[in-house]
Amino acid sequence: MAKTRTNRRTLDTYTVKSINKTIRAGDCVLMRPSESSKPAYVARIEKIESDSRGGNVRVHIRWYYRPEESIGGRRQFHGVKELFMSDHYDIQSADTIEGKCTVHTFKSYTKLDAVGNEDFFCRFEYNSSTGAFNPDRVAVYCKCEMPYNPDDLMVQCEGCSDWFHPTCIDMTPEEARRLDHFFCQNCSSEDQKKLQKSHATSRHSDIKEKQRQKDEGRSFGMQPVFCNILVMPEKLSRNADGGDTSACAGGTVTFLLFCQREASKR
Repeated sequence: MAKTRTNRRTLDTYTVKSINKTIRAGDCVLMRPSESSKPAYVARIEKIESDSRGGNVRVHIRWYYRPEESIGGRRQFHGVKELFMSDHYDIQSADTIEGKCTVHTFKSYTKLDAVGNEDFFCRFEYNSSTGAFNPDRVAVYCKCEMPYNPDDLMVQCEGCSDWFHPTCIDMTPEEARRLDHFFCQNCSSEDQKKLQKSHATSRHSDIKEKQRQKDEGRSFGMQPVFCNILVMPEKLSRNADGGDTSACAGGTVTFLLFCQREASKR
């Protein structure tokens, strides 16, 4: 006998009994991983549907990827709670939802007073078919010319307004926190060096505002370099010492970022 197609209906909300949480389209959720040793997957709900009797509830989702799921692995500038929004869509049972979470924009994440276990952020979209990132260019800072990591302490030069990692300027984080004034090597003078005594450190608000202004094409004192995020679909080029290849020319730094996942293994 031929099987009849069961009519499905869209639900505005659904309460996941195992966690006693109500979900709706647009919510971000933690999904049960394929292996218990792995962290929960993160996804955004696109649609909730059930059978005609209200059972067999399924969620249409869009997956977030973690940086460590990329070919190049987690890079220095990736935040601990950073995710990539992918174009990988899927359908899962609502019973696989383990909790709700929040995926913040980069700007809103940096304004959090405290980051909880359910807080994440996303600044890149990832195309799983082409390996491309959007945006494909980001501002870079410090002597190391790396994109900003919101988890890292940085100090701002009062002369040129650029930002530096303490370790990149031969300074410990403790020494950086005690600074009152800071001038980089290019801006420092004997008089200015005498001012370097207690605290000019910021991790969030100022650099975030500058990030927003750069994204909107506005002009300000920092004058950042920008890096291209490129894709090499087949192979990761590596130096003899095994490090990722990067090139620097004409004030532009090129980082090779890669991301892949087998679409069927979720």
